[in-house]
Amino acid sequence: MTEQQSERGPIKAVIFDMDGLLLDTEGVYTEVTHLIASRYGRTFDWAVKQHTIGRGAQDFARYVIEALELPLSVDEFLEIRAPMLDERFPKAPAMHGAEALVRHLAENNIPIAVGTSSSVHYFKAKIQMHRAWFELFETVVTADDPEVGAAKPAPDIFLVAARRLGIAPADCLVFEDSPFGVTAAKAAGMYAVAVPDSHMPLEQYEHADLILKSLADFPLQNWGLPGMKG
Repeated sequence: MTEQQSERGPIKAVIFDMDGLLLDTEGVYTEVTHLIASRYGRTFDWAVKQHTIGRGAQDFARYVIEALELPLSVDEFLEIRAPMLDERFPKAPAMHGAEALVRHLAENNIPIAVGTSSSVHYFKAKIQMHRAWFELFETVVTADDPEVGAAKPAPDIFLVAARRLGIAPADCLVFEDSPFGVTAAKAAGMYAVAVPDSHMPLEQYEHADLILKSLADFPLQNWGLPGMKG
C-alpha cells in the first residue's frame, strides 16, 4: 500500500468502478479480444491491453482495431464480441475484499453506488452470481445511462452517481482500477483510490490519492469511515 497523501475525509459516499475492481472481468475481455485478434493473425498482448483498461466499448474497440490493424469496423468488432462476452460474463468471480467492503459500508449506512463503463446489458450479465450484494448499491450508473454524456475519462458517470446519492462530489470517494477511471474521478472533484492490476505500471496512477493492492487493504478509519470489527 502506498499513500500519496495523508488522512482524508470524512467521506460521505463511496462510488465503485466494477470491471477489475468489484468483479474479475478483465480476464474475459482479454480472452475474447485475443480470440478475435488471432482470427486475423494478430496478438492482443499486454503492450496493447494496458491501454484499454477502463475504456468504454466504442473507445475500446476503436483502440484495439487501430493498434492491431484489424480489418473491422467498430460495429463489426462489437457484433463479433457480443455473444462471446454474453457466454463468459455470468461466471465472473468477485475481486478479493469487494463483497466484504460493500456489505460493511451498506451495514453502516454509507451511501454507495456503482459507476461503470459497461452498458446496462453487460452489467446485468456480470452480476448474475452476485445479485445479493449488488442489490445493496443505492444506484448504478452505466455508460449508456441517458444522463451520461461521455464515458470515462470524462467525469459524467461519477457526477451522475453523486447527484443520485445526494452527496457533493467533494465528499465522495471513488475506487478504480484504471488510470482512465482515476482521471474521471479527479475531474469530478472526488477522491480517487486506485487498486491497479498487478501488471500495470504504478506511475500511471500518480494522480490517485491512494494506491492499494486490494480492496481488503483499504484503511477505512483514515477516511472517516467506520472500521471493520474483528
